[in-house]
Amino acid sequence: RLIMKILVINGPNLNLLGTREPDIYGSLTYDGLCSDLVEFGKSLDVEISTFQSNIEGELINAIHKAYFDKLDGIIINPGAYTHYSIAIMDALKSITVPTVEVHISNIHQREEFRHISYPAKACVGQICGLGTDGYKMAIRFLSKKI
Repeated sequence: RLIMKILVINGPNLNLLGTREPDIYGSLTYDGLCSDLVEFGKSLDVEISTFQSNIEGELINAIHKAYFDKLDGIIINPGAYTHYSIAIMDALKSITVPTVEVHISNIHQREEFRHISYPAKACVGQICGLGTDGYKMAIRFLSKKI
């Protein structure tokens, strides 16, 4: 009996998990991550759906759709859009769905330009540097908050 619905949105290049810079992002594939999150969600009575795009406008459309579909929460890893997408920040500010930003790497220990997050300004929290476990922490947080 699933009582809550959360959308996990992943931005550019996250479809390459497992092959893209495994020293930073690990060896788990994107499909493996999605499967793990769906199973983890079931253990908390949370229905997890996932969406990934390399296109900024498609990420914004997914944010809008989550609102209109009356989902209970969003977890977003905007990828490189984190550091310059005012449009994604505005989309998140325009809706009332609680959102947590997640990053696999610690963006604050990387290049200076990665220290800035525009979407975080519209999120209830940010988890970074804890690998893919950060997504599970965000699911657990939202399941308790909502």
